[in-house]
Amino acid sequence: GDLSGRPYMYRGRGVLHTPPTNAPSGASVCPPMFKRHCITIQTSFKRQSNSPPMGPLGGVCNTPLPLTTPPNYLFMFSGIVEEAATIVALEQDKGNLHLTLRCSFVNELKIDQSVAHNGVCLTVVRRTDDTYTVTAVRETLERSNLGHLHVGDRVNVERSMLMNGRLDGHIVQGHVDQTAVCTDVREADGSWYYTFSYTADPEMARQGYMTVEKGSVTVNGVSLTVCNSRADGFEVAIIPYTHDLTNFNAIVKGTVVNLEFDIIGKYISRLMTFK
Repeated sequence: GDLSGRPYMYRGRGVLHTPPTNAPSGASVCPPMFKRHCITIQTSFKRQSNSPPMGPLGGVCNTPLPLTTPPNYLFMFSGIVEEAATIVALEQDKGNLHLTLRCSFVNELKIDQSVAHNGVCLTVVRRTDDTYTVTAVRETLERSNLGHLHVGDRVNVERSMLMNGRLDGHIVQGHVDQTAVCTDVREADGSWYYTFSYTADPEMARQGYMTVEKGSVTVNGVSLTVCNSRADGFEVAIIPYTHDLTNFNAIVKGTVVNLEFDIIGKYISRLMTFK
């Protein structure tokens, strides 16, 4: 934001920090703790006023920033699924797949908005009164279960999270790492235990692509706590609310699901290589 307190708008959401009291009049500044990030994202903001934009390392920039659309990699999710949307149409376009879905918040969506589908971050490219369309590229189809979907299937959906609220799940990027297969489902006095297995790669595990006991993992976009973690699989417990709200009620033995491992674990594993 600027010194007048008018925030820059990031896809319609205000982003405001408090500048130092000794800042030059009319300047836009960046707190020291955010300097590195300001360099990265400064050209991704739509400015709401004509105040000077912030420059590198929080300095004053005299060149107006372009009014660009923020890239998708700046978005994140929490793994708290809003509902299960229904696929109403699938259209193959060379290596891409256009998925058209129906959900309760269609009228709140905007073109170019990011929505997680079974944990995959996709961009809204088209919208009607009661449906919207997203596009998955070849790599996404190969790495996730989106290529296995059919008309009528239900997909877990979550809009990108607001940064002024509670993080009820955990940090989810919407970048699926790989798929897993459900190997067992058992009921446990009103709840359910699901067992998943995946191809283990020791090198990838050293980079943080793994689970830990009582850690977090994302399954089909749902933030869950790991139990009975092992090198090539894990279990999760599903309460009735999650079972009914998401497409977990359609998961049976043999179902392919999307996995995203905890990004914090990946960063820690990466940092350990610099010791």
